[in-house]
Amino acid sequence: MGIALTLTLCCITAFAQKSIQLTSPDKHLSVEVSLGDKITYSVSCGEEVLMKDNSVSLTFGSEVLGVNPRLTSRKVTSVDETITPVVPLKFSKVQNRYNQLRMDFRCGYSLEFRAFNDGVAYRFITRKKGTVDVMGEESVINLPAEAMLHLQEPRGFVCNNEEPYTHHTVAEWAADGKLAELPVLIDTKKGAKILLSETDLLDYAGMFVQPNGEAGVKATFPRCPVEFTQRGDRYLSQDKLADYIARTDGTRSFPWRYFVIATQDGQLIESTMSCRLAQKSVIGDTNWIRPGKVSWEWWNGAVPYGPDVNFVSGLNVETYKYFIDFAANYGIEYILLDEGWAKSTLDPFTPNPNVDLMELLRYGKEKGVGIVLWLTWLCVEKNMDLFEKFAEWGVSGVKIDFMDRSDQVMVNFYEKVAKRAAENHLFVDFHGAYKPAGLEFKYPNVLAYEGVRGMEQNGSCQPQNSLYIPFMRNVCGAMDFTPGAMISHQPDKYAARRPDNASIGTRAYQLAQLIIYETGTQMLADNPTLYYRNAECTEFLAGIPVLWDETRALVAEAGDICVVAKRHGDTWFVGCITAENPDNWREVEVPLDFLGEGSFEMTAFTDGINAFQQAMDYRKNTTKVKATDTFKVKVARNGGFAAVIRPQ
Repeated sequence: MGIALTLTLCCITAFAQKSIQLTSPDKHLSVEVSLGDKITYSVSCGEEVLMKDNSVSLTFGSEVLGVNPRLTSRKVTSVDETITPVVPLKFSKVQNRYNQLRMDFRCGYSLEFRAFNDGVAYRFITRKKGTVDVMGEESVINLPAEAMLHLQEPRGFVCNNEEPYTHHTVAEWAADGKLAELPVLIDTKKGAKILLSETDLLDYAGMFVQPNGEAGVKATFPRCPVEFTQRGDRYLSQDKLADYIARTDGTRSFPWRYFVIATQDGQLIESTMSCRLAQKSVIGDTNWIRPGKVSWEWWNGAVPYGPDVNFVSGLNVETYKYFIDFAANYGIEYILLDEGWAKSTLDPFTPNPNVDLMELLRYGKEKGVGIVLWLTWLCVEKNMDLFEKFAEWGVSGVKIDFMDRSDQVMVNFYEKVAKRAAENHLFVDFHGAYKPAGLEFKYPNVLAYEGVRGMEQNGSCQPQNSLYIPFMRNVCGAMDFTPGAMISHQPDKYAARRPDNASIGTRAYQLAQLIIYETGTQMLADNPTLYYRNAECTEFLAGIPVLWDETRALVAEAGDICVVAKRHGDTWFVGCITAENPDNWREVEVPLDFLGEGSFEMTAFTDGINAFQQAMDYRKNTTKVKATDTFKVKVARNGGFAAVIRPQ
């Protein structure tokens, strides 16, 4: 009888429902954590419950952390600090203010929640001996059936995060959906939007989501590959997958799962959540890290032409010197040598004999222009000593391509590359990549990721898709979109394959993208010949910084319009991009109250009167403005404007 009573009491202790509250510093957001037979949490904004009874757990072997949780202690702390990012893409000073709940449980694990004024986040922390196999991680996010999901849907875990955005209600996706990458933007239809993503992704697998019936979404992860066979010079096929998603240290913190919660779409653009949750830099001296703009030859075919081009264009010394001269003329920091600079894509030590790399490095140094080299990830994986050799040669950075995975092996490759590159004072631009997930703060020499449907996608890179990017992909971090085209078309005028390196959207729209889209390596994709022929636009593009002291979203509606003002020193840049408009035109009003006292001069590039049909049409105007003024401008369909405002 005594034994039975003891067992009964243990069951009661294990299953007794406990509720713990955590609120944001401004009391507007709240998290309610419930401990019963499992761990669940609900998130509210004001009086509105946005997510209810989301469940979490972590499985090590046959042990499930989070089932029948036994709480041993809990602690609430408050933090209010200022972060100074090494590479400031939004703000040179980031206010990091939050309340934190840490719950310690028996069986050697903890769960941390943080409540910010603009979102919430959680992560597991474990204290297990030795190495553990993580068999799975549960993250169930319950949403109303009518909530709208904005997604990128790959065919499988092997993907490059370049799919177009799709848009479904939770109920619709439950019926037809299979898999989506992060980030995911959720319109709750309750006055708030939620951006779901992750950060501090290290020695682990990247998170995807799939339908959770009609109740919302749930996490899923690629299993760890354990056997590979080389296929060609770019890819390794995965011949065998483990039954675990990660084999890792049993004592560690796991990635943060975060939710940016916005009651106005502009709050998504201004979010610094990933920065606030990520690890601090482990690089001691960061003064050598030099973000900047890059002149790039692949998109435009490396074919400058015209009366000043008295050589056969292509992958040769004369062409690259022409690119270097162009960069030097406009103060562009780097040129990129894409595929073809090396004799073989598997040999990074033997340059193409037509591309005298040592001479180009010498010439670039003479002109003050650094050189960046493109590589496949497989080449890097097989030649990790290339970083030392490139540093010896005087290379500035590397663009590494075709990873196309985010399993644990590939996530560890990213960190291995970042570390070796940092040790040799090289920056890194990851292409064929997953979204930024915190590594770029631990190793701030990681200046950009692709992972976006950018201009490489030709005719399918359209404003109706790109107008979601500032509210989704760029919220996560630096993004290599490769803008800057000098030939512009409206979508109905564009051929299936880009004609003469053209883009979709008006000229003013194209200029504005370099202000709005954030990256540490802003690629100028077009031909120097066209830049020279469009000198006033090129001078404007060349003058746009890549680092910013302040960012303000002025007019923002995801998928429709984005107007952003950014400050660098005492100079402001304002960019506007819009999507399709059945009326061809819209009038946009931009209050200039972000300006300080005094008078300013604004130079603006706006859509010309015929831009709605001939996208090349633009106007350039210079006027005097002050903080009490409102800038009123007509914007064409798939159009925009770009302006610089300097104090007088």
